[in-house]
Amino acid sequence: MLELQGIAVSPGVAIGKALVFDREGYSLAQCLIAPELAEREWERLGKAIERAHKNLESSREKTTANWGARLGDIFSAQQQLLRDPRILSEMEHLIRDKRYSADYAVSEVFAKYAAAFRRASSSFLAERAGDVHDVERLLLEALSGKPTATIRQLPHEAIVVSHDLTPGETAGFDATKVLGICTEAGGPGGHTAIVARGMEIPAVVGVGNFLHNIRSGDEVIIDGHLGRIIVSPDDATKERYLQRRRARQSIAEQLREIRDLPAVTSDGIRIELMANVEFPHETQACLDRGADGVGLYRTEFLYLGHDSEPTEEEHYQAYLRVVRDMQGRPVVIRTLDLGADKMGMVRPAEPENNPFLGLRSIRLSLRNPALFRIQVRAILRAACAGDCRIMFPMVTTLDELRSARFLLRSVSEDLAAEGVHVPCAVQVGMMVEVPAAVLMLDRFIDEIDFVSIGTNDLTQYTLAVDRSNDAVADLYQACDPAVLRLIQRTHQIVSERGKSTSVCGEMSNNPAHALLLVGMGIRTLSLAPAAIPIIKKAIRSVTIGQCEAMAWRALRLSTAREVEAFLMNQLAGLVPEIVLQA
Repeated sequence: MLELQGIAVSPGVAIGKALVFDREGYSLAQCLIAPELAEREWERLGKAIERAHKNLESSREKTTANWGARLGDIFSAQQQLLRDPRILSEMEHLIRDKRYSADYAVSEVFAKYAAAFRRASSSFLAERAGDVHDVERLLLEALSGKPTATIRQLPHEAIVVSHDLTPGETAGFDATKVLGICTEAGGPGGHTAIVARGMEIPAVVGVGNFLHNIRSGDEVIIDGHLGRIIVSPDDATKERYLQRRRARQSIAEQLREIRDLPAVTSDGIRIELMANVEFPHETQACLDRGADGVGLYRTEFLYLGHDSEPTEEEHYQAYLRVVRDMQGRPVVIRTLDLGADKMGMVRPAEPENNPFLGLRSIRLSLRNPALFRIQVRAILRAACAGDCRIMFPMVTTLDELRSARFLLRSVSEDLAAEGVHVPCAVQVGMMVEVPAAVLMLDRFIDEIDFVSIGTNDLTQYTLAVDRSNDAVADLYQACDPAVLRLIQRTHQIVSERGKSTSVCGEMSNNPAHALLLVGMGIRTLSLAPAAIPIIKKAIRSVTIGQCEAMAWRALRLSTAREVEAFLMNQLAGLVPEIVLQA
């Protein structure tokens, strides 16, 4: 038995036979052609490009129909790559001047670009190597008239194991046959990870070099919750995971009974459970799990993987679908929360030494007002269809908030002048993610309608810990007393002004943490749709007094380890077994 640790990017437990797909590209041997055949070879490549473009368009339409427009747009980015003038010029040079075959020219040029992407310091660029391989494969298939190595059609249910997978390969899977995904390379922000989450396929990436230890047909367990891979498990381990999977299925069935019930403590205090979503099609998962609304609609996928910014209409359609699908429930749309290093259409003048402290989020939007106006216009237009709210991320200074609100007013006036009715009561909020925002919140609060605490970044910035750095991962603790004090202070200031505070970070997904937050006075939690039923069950099992007593004690402890130990001990005595098993 071999146990490996990677990065959990899509939750779930999968048990099945491995299908090893081992390829690092499609390198071909050099093949020279006669000078008089160069023109014909260039024309052959041109026809292959047209066929590959049509195949990408077909993939885009199919993926859009199955999983939503944002996933489908991955293929739009690949279509742009297919017709990139510089790539075409380099292939033409190899064919016409160097007298190489079209197949070799494709392999040579795309291998060079894939290697360059992998070496890039920007994680966004590194993760685009998969897109390059996808386009290379399609071109070689179009040139040869037969498929290269591919796993789009699986003969049986399998766990796909590979060095890496391109987004196209992942999106092309039959979700009824692919039980799970495991790769040596990759990260949580890559397209492949995003597609796997959207398709709800358990996945672990970034495991490191392990393909030499596994063969097709080997039994494999993927734990998409903890990022674990177990190859050739012994009987006891397999039975433990089978029981865990059965237990989760049983728990899910039991929790469906409370889907339509409110999250109310046993002594009658109502807690709103909102959902965090990334793509428009996720609204169905929100409704299926009884979400009270969307507390955080991340809009970053509109920008990722594109060399040009999305149009206002693309923004509008993505927002409108969510607002309509939520059937009158509130939808909080967060404006762009990316760094310039992650975007194809906006680049910093020089590579940033520390992107987390650089040009990102509201700073990036305010630095690019034309881009910002497009997004704000689309949000305000979507607000005509329901309860749509706007939220600005990573606000640090009052000047930033005022500048964002000034642009919002300007856009609203422009729309009104164009005859577009914009609701005058669109609520405006801000994310509290940095200590400076907490310290100055008494000045911010009169200029906003609500606050949402992003515990992921608040923890990172408070503790000076890069949460993506394995070397200091043990220091990243959302229940560190310093973080808890900032949350408490935030809620105190906001509630004194009669406004609402929500928590939308990963902290809300944990039952013990959720009850702690409720005990601290938080009445709105925004969490992953899949976590809503178990958090609702936990809340319905306790009184507000029990939660407040838990919070009172936790806030007087001195270390994150003490807090976590105390919370787990308290949870065991307060909630039913079903919550502890989840």
